[in-house]
Amino acid sequence: MSNGRHHVVVVGGGFGGLSAARNLKDAPVDVTIVDRTNHHLFQPLLYQVAAGIISPGLIAPAIRSTIKNQPNAEALLAEVKDLDLDNKVVRALGPDGRPIDLPYDSLVVAGGASHSYFGKDEFAEFAPGMKTIEDARYLRDGILTKFEMAELATDPKEREEWLTFVVIGAGPTGVELAGQLAELAHLVLPREYRKVDTTEARIILVEGTGAVLPPFKEKLQRYTKEQLEEMGVEIQLNTLATDMDHESITVKGPNGVETIRTRTRIWAAGVQASPLAKMLAEKTGAETDRAGRVSVNPDCSLPGHPDVFAVGDMVSLNGLPGVAQPAMQEGKYVAKLITSRTTGGPTPPPFKYFDKGNMATIGHKSAVADAFGYKSTGFIAYLMWGFIHVAYLVGWGNRIGTMYSWARSIWFTKNRGHRIITFERTMVELDETRKKGRAPIIAGASKPSRADRIDAEEGAPKA
Repeated sequence: MSNGRHHVVVVGGGFGGLSAARNLKDAPVDVTIVDRTNHHLFQPLLYQVAAGIISPGLIAPAIRSTIKNQPNAEALLAEVKDLDLDNKVVRALGPDGRPIDLPYDSLVVAGGASHSYFGKDEFAEFAPGMKTIEDARYLRDGILTKFEMAELATDPKEREEWLTFVVIGAGPTGVELAGQLAELAHLVLPREYRKVDTTEARIILVEGTGAVLPPFKEKLQRYTKEQLEEMGVEIQLNTLATDMDHESITVKGPNGVETIRTRTRIWAAGVQASPLAKMLAEKTGAETDRAGRVSVNPDCSLPGHPDVFAVGDMVSLNGLPGVAQPAMQEGKYVAKLITSRTTGGPTPPPFKYFDKGNMATIGHKSAVADAFGYKSTGFIAYLMWGFIHVAYLVGWGNRIGTMYSWARSIWFTKNRGHRIITFERTMVELDETRKKGRAPIIAGASKPSRADRIDAEEGAPKA
């Protein structure tokens, strides 16, 4: 798109980036969305992919399909390597390594966030997080593999290790994952295995603060804790993970240090801003917070660069949380600001966030909601949660498909329709010498394991 019109480059096709691009549909500008994936990910339902409830495609429509009716927008599959603010060029690499230069008049950076292990990056090998479709598939395969291995195990202690699942972090993602693990073990799988009693599975939720769902009100925290415990989840509060390996995790809590033997550890404890936030901070002199988020002006622009904006999880603005709603509203605001500048309209006032509240599902027919001034629990909150999440999915086909999957998996059959794993993939999951998302390290003239060869052929999950 080089026809002389104002060119807006949007880095990232998540909530903030897509919101900015779509709200520029009627502006006299051309929009280029550049992302290292070809899809827009609806992260709030990612845990349901990991639990086998819905298929990945329902929450990850192709970015191109979301803007197909927007003639002034295009999408590129590339990874941004540099933001040249002096020359107003975004420098990226295509999938084959070819350099791509994208000149811009306005730049919107919505790089999102990834996992944070709070300085213990070595934990990533043993406790995968969940921020991408690849992460969710990896977790789903790993969880299902552990039940298969428990069926094969003859030693009771080994079987107990396979059936112990530890989730680190009791925010919304951790609570939702723990709830789904409990339902999977206690409701879905018991009649499908002959040698192992899946109801004996231990699901342990570890939280460093004194309550589950720290951002929520005390009433909702208390309800969530009670519901999880009724579902068989063990909750350890004021407890921190201090060490782990492929077969255990060591935690320190009010009762001292404890080592839990487990083959499954899932990280849901923290996030770190995209490296693009640090890049912007270094180039503009902006500050970053402990999570690496870059501070922006009240209009979401960077200091000294009124044509460069940052939105979403990578931004520190007015203490807003790194969730979907602030990102979407910031993207919409920036689009409105760019439109006013290109049309000569009045400049909008500084960004103001409208808080629509918080929601989290716990299990079947159980959720908590603090929205629009009302605090709800149980089935009413569950309906509210479902309605809001379906409404924000992109495309009617995905909305209908998600509701059908829910009806089939949760309401009628008590089953999980997306539980496909293979012998070859299971070998990869059990190869403890292989680090997730990294090429195997082969010493000397040694040959790669079959799991390494399979992983190379299928494509390892990206960290």
